[in-house]
Amino acid sequence: MDNVILDVRNLTKCYERGVYALRGVDVSFTAGEFVVVIGPSGAGKSTFIRCINRMIDSTEGEIIFDGVHMEKLKGAQLRQQRSGIGMIFQHYNLVGRVNVIKNVLYGCLGKMNAAKSLFGLYEESDKVEALALLNKVGLSEQVYKRADALSGGQMQRVGICRAIMQNPKLLLADEPIASLDPKSADVVMDQIKAITEEKNLTCIVNLHQVAYAKRYASRIIGIKSGKIVFDGTPLALTDEIIAGIYEGKEEQMVLKTATVEVDDRSVAYA
Repeated sequence: MDNVILDVRNLTKCYERGVYALRGVDVSFTAGEFVVVIGPSGAGKSTFIRCINRMIDSTEGEIIFDGVHMEKLKGAQLRQQRSGIGMIFQHYNLVGRVNVIKNVLYGCLGKMNAAKSLFGLYEESDKVEALALLNKVGLSEQVYKRADALSGGQMQRVGICRAIMQNPKLLLADEPIASLDPKSADVVMDQIKAITEEKNLTCIVNLHQVAYAKRYASRIIGIKSGKIVFDGTPLALTDEIIAGIYEGKEEQMVLKTATVEVDDRSVAYA
């Protein structure tokens, strides 16, 4: 396949007591794809994404990102290669007591030397880019607010900007809208899609919600019990296939409003 940015071969993850989260996953991704991975809780979606960037070590298999075997790297080499992979988390992973622009600039740390990282000595060009990204996602008036003063949807948009500041080739998003109401979820997904298209990034997004997958994805992958059971276009994802993927867990296919605790306080959505 031409222009492959990520090639996953026989990816297997076995936890304690012989519990398999992934069972021999083989899949490739090309530059510029917007791929949504669907499946119920426990299917292996999060494990799959976290094995790609080595947040979790696989039990077997190969993860070849940008021509380099991720599973063979350690220490500084791993950190350098991983800097090309941006990550958006379900629960934002922001520093609540720090202002918005500093949270975004943390995305630069992987490409800075140790001394500059320690003292937060960011380049002026990085500050300009951070401000431009925040403006792009509609947060220009929130730049100097503490992150924990924002709504859930706003915090997730800060998380998007932070990931993009890494200048990644691959963007991973692990359930980025699971903690949001539908209106905020629409905004967040619109921003992820727009920015990745503008920068021609490969993006892999984990979602429960089939309707969002069909709306945004150029390609959908269905995972069930640690195995890929569907890989195709949104049009090819039939109701029968969806029913098979979510059998017994159909309620997980629909976005539900939730609340999230951040620094011991409840987040409001807007």
